[in-house]
Amino acid sequence: MDRTENVELTVLCLIQKESQYLLQDRAKKDWDGLTLPGGHVEKGESIVDAVIREMKEETGLTIQNPQLCGVKQFPIQNGRYIVFLFRASQFTGEVVSSDEGEMYWVSKEALSDVHLAEDFHKLVQVMLDDRLTEFQYVVDNGQWKAVIK
Repeated sequence: MDRTENVELTVLCLIQKESQYLLQDRAKKDWDGLTLPGGHVEKGESIVDAVIREMKEETGLTIQNPQLCGVKQFPIQNGRYIVFLFRASQFTGEVVSSDEGEMYWVSKEALSDVHLAEDFHKLVQVMLDDRLTEFQYVVDNGQWKAVIK
């Protein structure tokens, strides 16, 4: 049994300020709607260093003490796409947008008033509920389904 597979490593971070989340309206439309900022882990890079770097590049903020709070994964051709989920509430700097997308502070109460990426609420549920650790897309009869554990 082969236990080795191709894996693409990425990070997402839920940055919170009081009752607001920092969300990105991504320039790429492969995951349409407001979502969390994130990006790829570079070859040989620490996962924690990657989330700190990506947040600085995409939001202008330098996050401190990012907390690993889950994993998202889904199948890709010839492998698996793994997203390390972080949350952070300590940061310095001013929010700026990047080529990756426009950044917005959105209050929790206003989430129902904006167009969010598909399964955003399930993803955030995994990130905030200490009893949950995994968000996984599985393909069942040709349909993608989100499973949280």
